[in-house]
Amino acid sequence: MTSNSNLPPISENTPITEILARNAELYGSDVCLVEMTPEAQEPRRITWKDFELIEPPTEALGQRRSTTWQKFDELANRFANLLLSRGLKKGDKVAILLMNCLEWLPIYFGALKAGAVAVPMNFRYSADEIKYCLDLADVDHLVFGPEFIGRVESICDQLTRVKSLFFVGENCPSFAESLHSLTIYASAVAPEIKLTADDNAAIYFSSGTTGFPKAILHAHRSLTHSCFTEQNHHSQTRRDVFLCIPPLYHTGAKMHWFGSFLVGGKAVLLRGVKPQTILHAVSEERCTIVWLLVPWAQDILDAIESGQVKLNDYVLQQWRLMHIGAQPVPPSLIKRWKKFFPLHEYDTNYGLSESIGPGCVHLGVENIHKVGAIGKPGYGWKAKIVDEKRQEVIQGEVGELAVYGPGVMKEYYNDPEATKATLDAGWLFTGDMACQDEDGFIYLVDRKKDVIITGGENLYPVQIEDFLRRHDDIKDVAVIGLPDARLGEIAAAIVELKPDRKTTEEDLIQFCNGLPRYKRPRKFIFAQVPRNPTGKIEKPKLREIYCGKSLVATQIER
Repeated sequence: MTSNSNLPPISENTPITEILARNAELYGSDVCLVEMTPEAQEPRRITWKDFELIEPPTEALGQRRSTTWQKFDELANRFANLLLSRGLKKGDKVAILLMNCLEWLPIYFGALKAGAVAVPMNFRYSADEIKYCLDLADVDHLVFGPEFIGRVESICDQLTRVKSLFFVGENCPSFAESLHSLTIYASAVAPEIKLTADDNAAIYFSSGTTGFPKAILHAHRSLTHSCFTEQNHHSQTRRDVFLCIPPLYHTGAKMHWFGSFLVGGKAVLLRGVKPQTILHAVSEERCTIVWLLVPWAQDILDAIESGQVKLNDYVLQQWRLMHIGAQPVPPSLIKRWKKFFPLHEYDTNYGLSESIGPGCVHLGVENIHKVGAIGKPGYGWKAKIVDEKRQEVIQGEVGELAVYGPGVMKEYYNDPEATKATLDAGWLFTGDMACQDEDGFIYLVDRKKDVIITGGENLYPVQIEDFLRRHDDIKDVAVIGLPDARLGEIAAAIVELKPDRKTTEEDLIQFCNGLPRYKRPRKFIFAQVPRNPTGKIEKPKLREIYCGKSLVATQIER
């Protein structure tokens, strides 16, 4: 990417902050981010004076806020300078615990401009999980929003390393500082912090079957490469408008936006997932690219087919690309989609937080006939399928998928043992089992790990099992994922009761009210829990019994 700007040309070897500075110089007055809350009952309070409420809340539109590239860059600079005034040193960690909002990305880039490592946090975390991740990543400063006051307050006395608690919103709690009050006095000039592509940039959290997160460390090079990967795959221009619905703490949401970011295109942050809400945002903002999860796409189709949604009520002819990630995509879904949107391009992407989100493998808009596959190696990536000795298997055989490219993580932060088990000579061993067809397209077959992906969110069976074992009537329990047409998978608990106990499904549903809603099993099966001679639950056997058909058939049928 080159231009007549006085700034050096953007390449994959430059820090990602250079792209923001370039956009501010070239497209400063252009609107770059819009926040829409169509389902809002009350206006959301504005926190930074540079953001303006463009439209008042109405039944039709709800709340809309926007900012320009120049204001985005200035706000990032203000936050960076605030951090530096607090003694932040290069490599210090800044955690972000916010719902999607206009402030999110300026805070993220402000941390990067200060030379810090940005640490996005899952907004579903409990107070204990927040503390665990803050400790794991050695976080020095925490930015949080009003939705998290109670959780942060309950642990703030235990956060001995965290130097600053910055609050985004009105009515700042007494144990924190108002970010708005502090940043209005900070300089809007970019700090003179020298960054390179190899400098640490971000920590994202992942987890295996134990449910204990790992801290995934990425360099600027990973972030910048993801910009070029996404733009290469979907050909974004400044005329495109990207609709972002998933949470920004996900690598997927942010890295798909990076394609628009690279070319100075506008993005819309939508707070709401109802079919009418999504289609209204596409229509009002003239969105051209929309990334959906399977449940949202199915809800849109169901609403159209039932007559709840009439496509003629919306301006949709500019919408050119629908793509889906985060879970396997049923071929039948895309067939239904093309019935109503025959001119749409379609793509799906595969990736992990360890490979900086989606794109290391992708289907490609030209390969819709291969729906069901995750695709081929993406721009700048290599992939192979290996056996237990990490030797490549014969084409068509099942093995573990490994990927290699500039977006591979540097390490699991402070966890050399896990790093060594996952990285080998630059290759990232994903833990996902896959096979390759005669045309070179890769299909996921199963996962080594037992993580359940439901509606794009990860559920960790051990956490649910441990909770259920607190019930006095339960002898043993195993949680597995069952195929679900809408969510991809649902959590099912196989429950073995103690002798002569009469606990019912209704009793367990009531008991599980003690879990966050998204972690509650959707199905209970009363049966014996099989274990092998070493005491491990035989989950493959349970899947074979209760899934109805193998995951292989589920994933590759078409």
